[in-house]
Amino acid sequence: MPEDKYVRLAVAQTTVRENPRSSKELKDSGAEVRSLMHKARAAGARVVQFPEGATCFPHKGLLSVDGPDEVGPSDWSRLRWDVLQEELAVTARLARELRLWTVLGSVHRLTAPNRPHNSLYVISDRGEVATRYDERMLSHTKISYMYAPGSTPVTFEVDGVRFGCTLGMEAHFPELFGEYERLDVDCVLFSTTGGPVVGGGTAFATEMRAHAATNRYWAGFAVPAQHSDVTPAGIIGPDGEWAARCERDGTPSLTVADVGPQDPAGALARPWRRKARAGLYDGHLVEDARSEDRTLF
Repeated sequence: MPEDKYVRLAVAQTTVRENPRSSKELKDSGAEVRSLMHKARAAGARVVQFPEGATCFPHKGLLSVDGPDEVGPSDWSRLRWDVLQEELAVTARLARELRLWTVLGSVHRLTAPNRPHNSLYVISDRGEVATRYDERMLSHTKISYMYAPGSTPVTFEVDGVRFGCTLGMEAHFPELFGEYERLDVDCVLFSTTGGPVVGGGTAFATEMRAHAATNRYWAGFAVPAQHSDVTPAGIIGPDGEWAARCERDGTPSLTVADVGPQDPAGALARPWRRKARAGLYDGHLVEDARSEDRTLF
């Protein structure tokens, strides 16, 4: 890739904690995120991506008014919002200090009585929230009891490289990834907590490899460290192959790769596929009895 048109992306796997009432867990998550931010910068990264719920992924039973053994409507007053906001503020200050774009999974509070969004904050290297992606395709439990859905794709640019954001179970929805192809992204970041029990794990990894190859862009794949024995975090190239992966040892860690515009093959593939989808074949259709009869050799 040209020297002036790539960025080094770091993708992290962190310990995703689930107790929204625990100040200690919220602070431990923040400290772990910031430790990996330092490591990402030391590795030369300009962008670091964290999993869904890296700050806290509140357990549905611990939020449920009928819980903890029965899932019901969530009582979001149980989340220590004050501690979460403090941790986010400290993390944003570190992003400015390190000059490091930070894509961070968190809960985004809305005005009561609206439910919050399940989100990715995109914190710029100036320590500001440049934008925010809200998960659109929510699971049954999330939409029934927990979150308000998002409504739009989100892109952002770093040093001329364009990124898109996806979250949660959205790897199951290829139309979202085709949408980002039409928005000319160079890399889609997918952050999830999905493990093997809930239909994630290897399925999500397989789907993300297919999305990257089909759309000829890079993909970041951020997952919890506790699921890394099944599927570690990593970075997928436009050919659908892993360019870099974290270890499978269950520990918080990160991996890096330089991502950017299309390689020569990809630069040809994307325009051709767009042309093919736009009616290229219509003028070549034929009327022929041997074409219409599907019972012949």
